[in-house]
Amino acid sequence: MENVLDVCKRPYDPDYPVVCMDESPRQLIGELKKPIPAGAGRLEKFDYEYEHKGVCNVFMASNSLAGKRMVKITEHRKIPDWALFMEDIAENYQNAKRITLVMDNLNTHKPDKIKEALPDIVCLT
Repeated sequence: MENVLDVCKRPYDPDYPVVCMDESPRQLIGELKKPIPAGAGRLEKFDYEYEHKGVCNVFMASNSLAGKRMVKITEHRKIPDWALFMEDIAENYQNAKRITLVMDNLNTHKPDKIKEALPDIVCLT
């Protein structure tokens, strides 16, 4: 863990950006009843019942030292979706000499999985 924190403490360098990436599933819900609007001295009220509308996946990448973040919502979290998000990150840092990517060790987060989904992309480890 200390190694990861050391990477995140590196000084800002646009040639060598440090980008943190993660993903999270989200439940999509819809309201069954209209909320009661707020009025004078009265808060807006919402009913607790909801309609299940499926799920989605949210990818997020942030470069806090540059004040940048990227968000991408996909229908699912499969290797091609992740690989395309990696490509989006690379496109946002086209002028960088090398991007340091900080992410968890999920079994799909491997350079060979990117090559599997996107054969033309260049991956350095």
